[in-house]
Amino acid sequence: MKKTLLAASLLAAMTGVSVADDVKIGVILGFTGPIESLTPGMAASAELAMQEASGKLLDSKTITPVRADSTCIDSAAATAGAERLITSDGVAAIMGADCSGVTTAIANNVAIPNGVVMVSPSATSPALSSIEDNGLFHRTAPSDARQGEVLADVLNDRGIKNVAVTFTNNDYGKGLADSFSSAFAAVGGSVAISAAHEDGKADYSAEVAALSASGAEHLAVFGYVDQGGKGIIQASIDSDAFSNFILADGMIGDSLIEAIGDDLTGTIGTLPGGASEGAAKFIEHANANGVDGDGPFRGESYDAAALIILAMQAAGSTDRTAIQSSMMAVANAPGEAILPGELAKALEILAAGGDVDYVGATGVEFNDIGEVLGSYKELEVKGGKFETISIR
Repeated sequence: MKKTLLAASLLAAMTGVSVADDVKIGVILGFTGPIESLTPGMAASAELAMQEASGKLLDSKTITPVRADSTCIDSAAATAGAERLITSDGVAAIMGADCSGVTTAIANNVAIPNGVVMVSPSATSPALSSIEDNGLFHRTAPSDARQGEVLADVLNDRGIKNVAVTFTNNDYGKGLADSFSSAFAAVGGSVAISAAHEDGKADYSAEVAALSASGAEHLAVFGYVDQGGKGIIQASIDSDAFSNFILADGMIGDSLIEAIGDDLTGTIGTLPGGASEGAAKFIEHANANGVDGDGPFRGESYDAAALIILAMQAAGSTDRTAIQSSMMAVANAPGEAILPGELAKALEILAAGGDVDYVGATGVEFNDIGEVLGSYKELEVKGGKFETISIR
């Protein structure tokens, strides 16, 4: 018996194929690049769900997370990482990717052709709603078609009627800028200038000068917390061009406050999330297990991994096609509502032939294309941190 197990282990090591009692789930996020300060917490949250269910899935299967770096911005590198996960590592499904451009590239070039389910916790481009995904792509963060509307409402309620907009020059930035501009016009606001910026530059003074010349007093920054968006804000402060900033989800992170300091006080923004029972239970559950659950896209990452695991149990298989067939069933009613920390209970219910309705940390409810409507936090920087002002 020992020789058989040893032989199976050696075969797995040589071929990258999982042994019978092990299932691998890919975790592909930008561990380097413009949101690298956000992804460790996202990965830890997803892997918390895997740890919670490991040994309980399909009676006794061990769940092993396998990481790959999406870089967030380099589609070729992201695609190569995903190919490695699917071919060499033999993952059953993928939690990720994160940024919209690399997520689109992975979905179209790797995951969909290979029949692999992807659940992104943070790719928000409206364009992802229309990819031909054969039911394989899902996301636990809402589309920026919704975020643009929420942000426009936040500004309207605060009496802000004229803004300059800068956005990172990719699918995420363009999609959000378009969504916001349309929604802002619908509530009587005007965009004085909307201009793209490139990530990775050392000097953003020219971009800031053009934005300032528009005459707007408020600057909306739709970029990345560790790259161009941060550079735009710093250049604005250094030149006294702007002191009032409006941020979207890609700019929300403690690293921004650490970099900019008190000059961010009064900055407002939006971030997917809520104040539900599930959100509170996730933070409690995460903290009890050594994971800081209070951060951008961490609840969404836990939920993405949990949905994959429950789909496997519902299907009675880790086969990729079987996982896809069960994703919608475990995410939506009917069934017993499942919150963070309750995956063992959910697995038991499914094993007994029952139904579950995974609510999770973020109130998951998929529409017919596997996307969530979601809620948003209205944030404001006060006392050196992002505080939640309201839920929208």
